[in-house]
Parts: sequence; structure tokens; C-alpha cells
Amino acid sequence: MAEQKEYLRFSVPQRLEHWVLVISFTALVFTGIPQKFAGTDWAETAIGWMGGIERVRIIHHTAAVILILTAIYHVIAVAYKVFVLRVRWTMFPRLDDVLDALDTIRYNLGLTKDSPKLDRYNFVEKVEYWALVWGTVIMGITGLAMWNPITFTRFFPGDLIPAAKAAHGAEAILAALAIVIWHFYNVHLKHFSKAMFTGKVSEHQMQEEHALELERIKQGKTDPRPAPEVIKQRERVFIPVATFAAVGMLIALYFATTYQVGTLETVARQPQQQIQIYVPITPTPTLVPGASPAPTGVAAAVPLPADHAGRTTCLACHGNGVGPALPADHAGRTDATCAACHKVSGAPAAQPTAAPTTGASGTTAAPTTAPAASGLQPLPADHAGRTICLACHANNVGPALPADHAGRTDAMCSACHKTASTPAAPPTTTSATSVPAASPTAPASSSASGPMPQPADHAGRTTCLACHANLSNPALPADHAGRTDATCAACHKAP
Repeated sequence: MAEQKEYLRFSVPQRLEHWVLVISFTALVFTGIPQKFAGTDWAETAIGWMGGIERVRIIHHTAAVILILTAIYHVIAVAYKVFVLRVRWTMFPRLDDVLDALDTIRYNLGLTKDSPKLDRYNFVEKVEYWALVWGTVIMGITGLAMWNPITFTRFFPGDLIPAAKAAHGAEAILAALAIVIWHFYNVHLKHFSKAMFTGKVSEHQMQEEHALELERIKQGKTDPRPAPEVIKQRERVFIPVATFAAVGMLIALYFATTYQVGTLETVARQPQQQIQIYVPITPTPTLVPGASPAPTGVAAAVPLPADHAGRTTCLACHGNGVGPALPADHAGRTDATCAACHKVSGAPAAQPTAAPTTGASGTTAAPTTAPAASGLQPLPADHAGRTICLACHANNVGPALPADHAGRTDAMCSACHKTASTPAAPPTTTSATSVPAASPTAPASSSASGPMPQPADHAGRTTCLACHANLSNPALPADHAGRTDATCAACHKAP
């Protein structure tokens, strides 16, 4: 049988470009898909075979740079053919491609006898080509965004990073399946094409897939090559513009792959030194009375030197210089770690050492008490509902803070003291310096809720001293001198 005539289809540069694309794309698939499914057994095994995640990322990034460089070269090469050689846009989609696709479907279904005559690039090849272009653009943009996310978010919203990750992974799977299922069938299974090996195809393959192109070749209607002087004239314009564009794209690629702003300063690894990055906190079990002893090897929680039952904000005192300071090796610990390592002791409550006394103004002095069994020391009077303790006790308008309470806050007060449940005392009217109970300026007796009710409805009024400190309205009691609007709201409630 006579040897079939062959026709040149791809030049040497086109074949080299194709093989570089094949190698880079294959490397990207084999190193990218396991990263997408990291955590699964097969992906971890594949990453281990390739030398670990760091090596996998290096290979992936290198292949990505090669793919982008190939894309830049392809853009310049296509532009040269279009603007200098003025070849036909044979890869550009046309309406004829839609008609060819419909005719091919009818032919495959047996509805017509003749298959359609296809041009140099048929509709199947055009779909593959533009899918490759679209996929390269999407993979390049999303990949560079994930490569340097901090730099990317300097110019774009941070919400685009997780979107880029989702798009990158989905497009990777789509591209891999398109190559394995679509491209392999049309090029290697339907009939084996040697075009990317030899650059030529047989006349039978041309007749089947590119009959219109074959007719044009036999009729001598190929694209005429411009005259050499015309090519040189066009190159004088094209080469500077293409060089400028190529250099700009290369600079942008270098910037996108190397410029990074880190959030943390990297510490150089010291020789022969191991640093444990993460140390989980394992609470030590607290022994319960009557329970079995702790297992061998488990240390019991260290008891506290005083009764701290009910106190949970340990660092409010011990971490702010207003109480016994933390040991040097406790720096950086939290309230949760305190409760994990120390247990509350069960010291009994001490009784008051002195009876309450009544001052000249009718106020009741605080008895001296030791910590209660619950740990929180009871207040000498009913303070229920009062939360801004320092408004009175730190401004010399109420019982002063003890000397060792300097620097404490309202939060520390409620952490260490509990509200007493003492019954309300009747108004004192026998003292010579006290205000009569019937007087409108005298405060009402303390109720169980803490703040004393006001003699009239003051709802919505917040600037108390605007009236009561100007002597034109019911004056403040003598022992209220120096108080502020905040202390009024802290001690009195609206009826």
C-alpha cells in the first residue's frame, strides 16, 4: 500500500511550547490535587512520596512560574502572527463552529450521510484552546493571590482570598478531568495523533478532521507570506511594543512571586536547639472529698494559701500589682490556668470581732470580719444593685478603701466581696445630728435591693446635683458633700 501523504501542521516552536505546557501542567496537577485534599490518607501518602509538603509547594510554585512564562510567550507569538504576518484568526470562534457542531451531531446520529467539512481548527479544538486560556487566567490570578495573600489584600478585599482558594481548587479538578477525559480521547484514543511528535498529520486525518483546510491547501489558497521588506517594516513597530509589554509582564510576575510582607518576624533556628511551638494545657484533676485518690503519676492541685472560693478573676488582683504578685514562671498565664492548677481551700469563716457601731451622723460603721466560708468577704451594709463602688469609696465621699486596696477597680470589688443580706434598719431619729425621718431630704431606709428609694419620682433625671446642690431645692444631707451624679444613681433607685 502506498504511503500516505503528510501535511505540516505544527512548527518546531509550537511543539516545544506544547511540551513545556504538558510538563508544567502535569506537575501542577500531581502537586496541587493532594494539597486540595490534604488530610485524607491518599493525599498525605502522595505528599510523603514527593518529599513532604515543603518540597511539594516548591515544585508546585516552580511549575506555576513555568506555565505563566509559557503563557507570556504564547501571547507574544500569537501577536506576532496576527500583526506582522497577518495570518487568519483560525482559532477565533465563529458562527460556523456552531453550525459545524450541529451538523456533526446529526451525522453521528445517522441523520445525514456526509460529515461536515471542518477548517484548520475545528470546533472541538477551539473549545479546548479557549478552555485552556480561561483556566490559565483563573489559575494564575487565584494562585498568585494565595501565594502572597498579604500583598494581595493590600490592593483587594480580604474576602477574595477564600474565594480564590475555592476557585483555584475547583478549576484544577475541572482542568484535570478535561485533559484526561476529553483531550486524551480525541488525541490518543479516537486515533493516535503524531502531530506533536513529528509536526505532521496524515491525509486521512486531514480529510476527516480538517477537510476544508485540506481543500484550501490542494487549491493553493494558503495564506500568502508578506514580502520581507513589509515584515521588517512591521517589526520596527511590533518589536519595541512587544518587548515593553513582555518586560512589564515579567516584572509583574517577579513582584507577585517574590514580594511578601510577613506578619511575624522569622527567628533563625539556633543550632542544636529544639523549640516546642505548641504546649497544650492539661488541667490537673482536683481531688474531691470522699473520692478515690488520684491515679499514680497525677499531681494534685496545689492549694491556695487563703480561701478564694467564688473568686474567678484571679489576674484582676495578682496580675496588676494590687495583690501578691505572680511567680516569675507564671508570666502569660490566664484565669483558666489558675483554676486548672490550684484548688480552693475550705477554711471556715471567721465571725465578726466587733459589734457594729453607730456614728454621730446615724451611719453604721463596718464590723471587722474575716473571709467567709464561700471565699467572698461580706460587705458591712447592703450594696445589692450597686456596681460603681469606687464612685464613693475612692473619692472620699464614703468609707475609704483599705490601704492595701489602692489601684483596684470596680470589677475587683465584685470579685472579692459578696453582697450582704442584712435586714434594713429603721431610720435613726434620736441622734442630735441626724436628719428627721419626716424630712424630705433624709434618705429612705436601705431596702433589701440595696439602693435607697427616692422620696419622689425621678425617672429619666440624671443630673441630680443640678437641683440638690444649688440650695434652691431640697439640699443634700451634710454627709453627702462632694458626691457626684454617678454616686447618686449608684445608691438611690427610682420608686
